Amino acid sequence: MTKNIMIQGTMSNAGKSLLCAGLCRIFRQDGYRVAPFKSQNMALNSFITEDGGEMGRAQVVQAEAAGIAPDVRMNPILLKPTTDVGSQVIVNGQVRGNMDAAEYYRRKKEFIPEVMEAYNSLASGNDIIVIEGAGSPAEINLKQEDIVNMGLAKMVDAPVLLVGDIDRGGVFAQLYGTVALLEKEERERIRGLIVNKFRGDRAILEPGLKTLEDLCGIPVAGVVPYTHLDIDDEDSLTERFHGRSGRRMIDIAVIRVPRISNFTDFSPFERYENVSLRYIDHVGELDDPDMIILPGTKSTIADLRWLRESGLEAAIQKAASAGTLVFGVCGGYQMMGRTVSDPEQVEAAGMKEIAGMNLLPMDTIFLGEKVQRQTAGVFSGIHGMLSGLNGTSYSGYEIHMGRSEEKMPALAGGGNVYGSYVHGIFDAPGVTDAILKALCGKKGVAFESLGTFDPLEYKEHQYDLLADALRDGLDMEFVYRVLNREV
Repeated sequence: MTKNIMIQGTMSNAGKSLLCAGLCRIFRQDGYRVAPFKSQNMALNSFITEDGGEMGRAQVVQAEAAGIAPDVRMNPILLKPTTDVGSQVIVNGQVRGNMDAAEYYRRKKEFIPEVMEAYNSLASGNDIIVIEGAGSPAEINLKQEDIVNMGLAKMVDAPVLLVGDIDRGGVFAQLYGTVALLEKEERERIRGLIVNKFRGDRAILEPGLKTLEDLCGIPVAGVVPYTHLDIDDEDSLTERFHGRSGRRMIDIAVIRVPRISNFTDFSPFERYENVSLRYIDHVGELDDPDMIILPGTKSTIADLRWLRESGLEAAIQKAASAGTLVFGVCGGYQMMGRTVSDPEQVEAAGMKEIAGMNLLPMDTIFLGEKVQRQTAGVFSGIHGMLSGLNGTSYSGYEIHMGRSEEKMPALAGGGNVYGSYVHGIFDAPGVTDAILKALCGKKGVAFESLGTFDPLEYKEHQYDLLADALRDGLDMEFVYRVLNREV
């Protein structure tokens, strides 16, 4: 019979996603068939599976840690915010439409059969399901229609480990307050408490941990140390946006548009010792980078208006005319054309057409049908600064409502300005190297001085480091007892 265990948190960004990934890795290392599951995810970082379904990247990371292919059953409901009060609703990988928060809240019960079908189907082929909650189970205004925290735990009869983030302060109040706000039946589902992101000597915590156990009547399952790992983050909560590392031999600036999506596309550049990747949202931060990246966005028109009003559009155009490499991905690529049209108000941005940046000779029109597919091939016919990509294999996935050319190439443009609809285009071996070699050649520095790495080996090593950190911080014997319903 399939076993399950659920990780819930005292708040968003308490570390649930990484803890689930780490447990997936540990169970895999211990010989089990394991899969992740999150019934409802709200994120702009998404992924397209081999069969064309869309799902949140957090469960993709967890699937990689488990050594299996991502599957939309792992994330049956994905909410992609389109405005401050509304989201595109994706169920089992396919778009169901845009809904405001109130409408979605009213209709959540309709999706329970599909959530349970996905869970049961996934469970039938695995030994263990590691379930991730969302936000906090103590959101008492939302509990009545909950399908992602204690509501889901009840539906699938899952024991819960509750995680608090000590790095943000007040971890004892977080954990005790969350437990206190739960109903008796919900409290009884919590088998253990976890203190996450701890820096220092655990002995200093011990008196507080004992008091916490006495107050809650729940044992502490572990104290997980703050661990520096290079594993994809989830959406705008990432710490990457706030890093202000100094400029290195090759400097790359990513424009942090307000509705940035799939920023993990650019992680491969961060792994070279002498390459700096900066996320900037003010014109004064741009400086004089070697490369400017315009990322994907959930609202191309609204973010293009922001780019124009902030002064960054003019700064990017000036840099492009001076020879700086400018690269747009998905929504960023769309912004670089002559016009962006939305006659059916697919994006609900309030404008039917806006002038683009005029960096590429193409026009984009938004249509009601969403493109969702994986793609792969070999670059050819590329001219200009990135001609070194010719003959290099690429792979990735497309997620977009807009159409920019009758036959959209994997890489459009030339000279020093390029664009692509392919998310993950920098991941394939050799692609990032070719781009960095072009930048090094322009700057007159040796590519070898940047440092190189094997991306697949590097990623696997990061998951193993995560598993090691969890084995050190958690009482894994206790976790297995929870899994086996012995506590």
